[in-house]
Amino acid sequence: MAELNSIQESQEAQPVYLTPVEQAAIVLLSIGEEPAAAVLRCLSREELLEVTQVMSRMSGIKVESVKHAMQTFFDDYRQQSGVHGASRSYLKRSLDLALGGDIANTVLNSIYGDELRPKMARLQWASPKWLAEYISNEHVRMQAVFLAFLPPALAGQIIEALPVEGRDLVLLNLARLDEIDRDLLLELDQLVMRCLGTFDMQSTSVEGIRQAAEILNRLPGNRAQMVELLRAHDPEVVAQIELSMYDFFILSTQSEVALTRIIEEVPLEQWAIALKGAEVSIRDAVLKTMPKRQAQAFEDMMRRAGPIPMSRIEQTRQEIMATVKALADAGEIEIQLFAEAVVE
Repeated sequence: MAELNSIQESQEAQPVYLTPVEQAAIVLLSIGEEPAAAVLRCLSREELLEVTQVMSRMSGIKVESVKHAMQTFFDDYRQQSGVHGASRSYLKRSLDLALGGDIANTVLNSIYGDELRPKMARLQWASPKWLAEYISNEHVRMQAVFLAFLPPALAGQIIEALPVEGRDLVLLNLARLDEIDRDLLLELDQLVMRCLGTFDMQSTSVEGIRQAAEILNRLPGNRAQMVELLRAHDPEVVAQIELSMYDFFILSTQSEVALTRIIEEVPLEQWAIALKGAEVSIRDAVLKTMPKRQAQAFEDMMRRAGPIPMSRIEQTRQEIMATVKALADAGEIEIQLFAEAVVE
């Protein structure tokens, strides 16, 4: 009996592997809506989208995973000194006393940027195409100043959406910017306020490809015939729909029978690459289906693999899903392409 307890304890003590984003997601889910909202407000657009996507996909989180994530959080927290950098209000009061109000504002603007930055930050949620259309009639220097206050990724997308014949001049004016006079800043502020004022009127983007894939998955009757009819109209769109139907994440919802056949077909080396940074639910599903010795060999291979470029991971996942599609098309496995409630 004591030996059995010892085995159970050793199994429970096995380390839980979680990516930093998964750990952050668990902490946010654990602290409640209002504190989580306060944290999310401090993230960049890319960080917010990444962590909330992971949060939305999490279900049935194990106690050990939560304990591991919370323990890591508090270990990191204890390493902080407790001394934080000076806030803007603290520096303003100190500089006002030392230098006077006008000079203090100049110094603060050089440190934090002017008051436009918080307003410009709100524009990161707008469609780059919409922003490009909005500023396309502005003078080229104003376009350059507008882009100077945006994150480089968003600015690049807006440049790409601008008319081809004027992009070089916008980039040239942007590169020549050094100091911006007050009149131009006031003009930019007015442009930003007009832009924010019509923000709610911009068109809404929809995932047409994904929606069409979901509809096809649920369509009664001969779905293959419908796909071929669509292919006759637009083969490129149908190719995108098929890719959307076979997303790597669907492996987490497949039956043990289907996963067993997929694992037999896909080399272990490919799994070791494809599951790098994958959601816990996918890793758990694959590992539980593997024979015990194969799972142990797989985990050893994962540890030895080290860092892998994301491009290679994505390519390997696409290769695996191509294999999955081939098996499904041949009738060897039945694939569940969407999450659906089941009844025992």
